[in-house]
Amino acid sequence: MKKILLAATCILAAGPALAFDIGFDWSGLKPCTNGKPNTVANPAFQVSGVPAGTKFIRFKLTDRDVPNYNHGGGVVAYNGQKVIAPGAFKYKSPCPPSGRHTYEWTATAQTKKNGGALATARAARKYP
Repeated sequence: MKKILLAATCILAAGPALAFDIGFDWSGLKPCTNGKPNTVANPAFQVSGVPAGTKFIRFKLTDRDVPNYNHGGGVVAYNGQKVIAPGAFKYKSPCPPSGRHTYEWTATAQTKKNGGALATARAARKYP
């Protein structure tokens, strides 16, 4: 009985797993508001709650106001780092032709470079 209670206590003490989460900002991005995106280096991404077994993180940018436009993204090897550095991949920058648009990065934690999805995180910001 003592072993069962000890095991249950250890499980409860561990608490819930953190959800996979990403953060970013547009600092250092060359301004673009003419509707003709530049090819640029990715922003720095802060990652947390990355699932165990993650070997790669796939990033994709979507303009919520024009979701059919392909801004691209990239795949980065993951080795436990808390920050994905700028320049890990290139993509087409945010560049709304008029006004402000909302852009969303989607990050997928994967076991393989081209598959094995474990979890997805999203972060959105207005630009400019």
